[in-house]
Amino acid sequence: MHFIELRLSVNAVPSVVILGCRVHRVTMEQALAIAQQFLTHGGAHQIVTADASALAIAQQDRQLRDIINHADLVVPDSRGVVWAARRVGCPVPERVPGVDLMERLCELASQLGLGVYLHGAAPGVAQAAAANLAKAYPALNVVGTSHGYLSLDEESAVVEQIAQLRPAMLFVALGIPRQEKWISTHQPRIQAPIAVGVGGSFDCFSGQVRRAPEWFQKHGLEWAYRLACNPRKARKVAMLPGFVLKVIARGQRQPLQGA
Repeated sequence: MHFIELRLSVNAVPSVVILGCRVHRVTMEQALAIAQQFLTHGGAHQIVTADASALAIAQQDRQLRDIINHADLVVPDSRGVVWAARRVGCPVPERVPGVDLMERLCELASQLGLGVYLHGAAPGVAQAAAANLAKAYPALNVVGTSHGYLSLDEESAVVEQIAQLRPAMLFVALGIPRQEKWISTHQPRIQAPIAVGVGGSFDCFSGQVRRAPEWFQKHGLEWAYRLACNPRKARKVAMLPGFVLKVIARGQRQPLQGA
């Protein structure tokens, strides 16, 4: 697959503010183009995949809200965010699911010969996800994996290991908001050109969790499928009504920003 080259300055990318959180109004192709610029220009960058639960949590978690608003790229990762952007009068062009963004970034890494690292999820899951991704993209260079159930000493050692391996892309699957805070804390040492929190994506790539059928995805009901498969997600789903009510209450009184 050939990637569309879009010469976008991330500082010029339009965005919308939803409940005090900035979300960039990008398509998948634009997000990939910006990611390519991160790789080209060097330095450490954080990408946030913002779903409705992330924005809901950020209402009470100032640290998460600050991370979102200072991230180098924030993509709209759920139908709820797409709806909210439209509701406040500044629609995003499409949903950019974190699991799909991760796969496209791995495809890009395989084409460019860049190393990737997978950190998070339960023991063995990152390894299985890496193996399946390598089958899909034989040229993919997975430089390492680690699970997310670590002591403080073990975590310090993993951070040092990742820094020494110098991956071009770091995928972190620790759940919201832990993954965003983990990246924000450790990026100064790791210095990955791209670091992105990807939630339950490792579970999908490892085969432990199936993606929702296309019909559910198309009709914005992927959350219902996930809840049916995993009742433990009930707490996350329970945030959605409150998110919807807050967006309706604030409406277009929220400030909109163009960059």
